[in-house]
Amino acid sequence: MKVKFLTLGCKVNQYESQAMLEGLLAQGFQGAGENEEADVAVVNSCTVTAQSDQKARQALRRLKRQNPQAVIVVTGCWSQAFPAEAAALPEADIVLGNANRSSLGDRILEYLSTKQRIVDVAPHSQGETFEPMRVKGLSGHTRAFLKIEDGCNRFCAYCIIPYARGRVRSKPLASLRAEVEGLAAGGYREVVLTGINLPAYGQELGLTLCDAIEAACEAEGILRVRLGSLEPERLTPEVIARMKLQPKLCPQFHLSLQSGCDATLQRMNRHYTGDEYRAIVENLRNAFPNCAITTDIMVGFPGEDEEEFQASLAFAQKIAFAKAHVFAYSRRPGTVASRAPHQVENRVKEERGRRMVEEAEKSRQAFFRAQLGRREPVLFEREIAPGIWEGRTVNYTPVRVKSRESLAGEIRETLIGEDEDWGCWCRLEESPTEKGRQKLG
Repeated sequence: MKVKFLTLGCKVNQYESQAMLEGLLAQGFQGAGENEEADVAVVNSCTVTAQSDQKARQALRRLKRQNPQAVIVVTGCWSQAFPAEAAALPEADIVLGNANRSSLGDRILEYLSTKQRIVDVAPHSQGETFEPMRVKGLSGHTRAFLKIEDGCNRFCAYCIIPYARGRVRSKPLASLRAEVEGLAAGGYREVVLTGINLPAYGQELGLTLCDAIEAACEAEGILRVRLGSLEPERLTPEVIARMKLQPKLCPQFHLSLQSGCDATLQRMNRHYTGDEYRAIVENLRNAFPNCAITTDIMVGFPGEDEEEFQASLAFAQKIAFAKAHVFAYSRRPGTVASRAPHQVENRVKEERGRRMVEEAEKSRQAFFRAQLGRREPVLFEREIAPGIWEGRTVNYTPVRVKSRESLAGEIRETLIGEDEDWGCWCRLEESPTEKGRQKLG
């Protein structure tokens, strides 16, 4: 019986889809090819915005058209947060949430036996522990994602995720070490630690994110450890100083901002000020020279007037991010912000988004120019055109090189040269040691 997954949303969802797939393979299922009709099709949904919900509904309908005889399953954040909406879709034969997806294989077999529709979305509970989950890798990727934390206790005014994911819970260190060692044995040389609120790792276990970083860095064969998206308020000077001691830790930090205006941050229920955020950035840059600081910036949050937007724009200019994901606020039913007064008109949000993107692009190009002339190890990922290979430096600068030899999955020493709007060109530096030519897999 062949199964395929369609994953929407974040890297945590990608990891969880891989774990569910490997679980089904262990039960005797087979993976379906990209253009192959499947017997079972699973949508792992996202619900971060109302548009995410719409994408999940569209995906279910599309999969049913493409695989009319297949068992159609929806799981993930949307079905967890809005089970009635998910259950209302006739295309879904099985509806599961995040809290009980471990039963996926058994529920598929149950449906095949009874032909009775299954809707089973268990609520998150107090004292819930981290779901045992492990992957061997991620198909088609040269770096492995490793989910080490789930849930969030922060309740930002615009966010539904605490309702979809429950409270903070963390992967035990012993399990983390074992999974990283397995990934290294499978040929991976770079691992990305991910979570819903990654810096909250270990708070219920008496641990910190540094414990997880150190455990991952200890694995023989792992050359790079990278961090997923970070909420800023737990990155104290002590934490950053401890992170600095790990030479395998990649100097790239995606530090979520949302707004550079203190008044907007307060309405968002974000737990830091602009000055506190700026101090964290300065501490990271002092500890990790030439690090990349990337971020998310929201425009048009309820109550944001032109003065607040200008404050946020000026803040972004001052920080000079290596990259910023700019997006307009979208009303998310079920959140505090969706009921807030002074909603910003779409045309205003679009205009502010354009201005913020322009400034973010200036900072991005300046960051690329600052990389010129540097010698950097690059993990090459794929051939994007005949003889053109694309990869990433340790600070995640995208680079390309011309080479007749295959570089897929190799870490090679390079000299960064000409910059472009997408990143930088480089040339391979001949290295007499294996350090310059580390092969993945």
